[in-house]
Amino acid sequence: QVQLVESGGGLVQAGGSLRLSCAASGRTSSIYGTGWFRQAPGKEREFVAALSWSGSHTYYADSVKGRLTISRDNAKNTVYLQMNSLKPEDTAVYYCAASPLGAYTTSAYYSYWGQGTQVTVSS
Repeated sequence: QVQLVESGGGLVQAGGSLRLSCAASGRTSSIYGTGWFRQAPGKEREFVAALSWSGSHTYYADSVKGRLTISRDNAKNTVYLQMNSLKPEDTAVYYCAASPLGAYTTSAYYSYWGQGTQVTVSS
């Protein structure tokens, strides 16, 4: 089993920045990809970014390209989501996910999920 714990969410003004962290524990050797997803009120969960554990492949949703960056520190078993130039439409609960298969943009490939962290961007 893999446990994921997100942190770093909060309230920020439009144009501001936040960095989310996702700390993994347990059978981290089984992780081959990690992703960030988000869910806004009344909307379905959507893909944000994904990164292979080797770091060789990254994927981003079109809506966040150039503003959000996914990275990882394997020594710390931690994945980050640096969020710059935030917009009110980025407001959502952000979830970290881990996959034993690789980095994917589809949530169905992820077996492990964190509890989520709230990001609120005010206009």
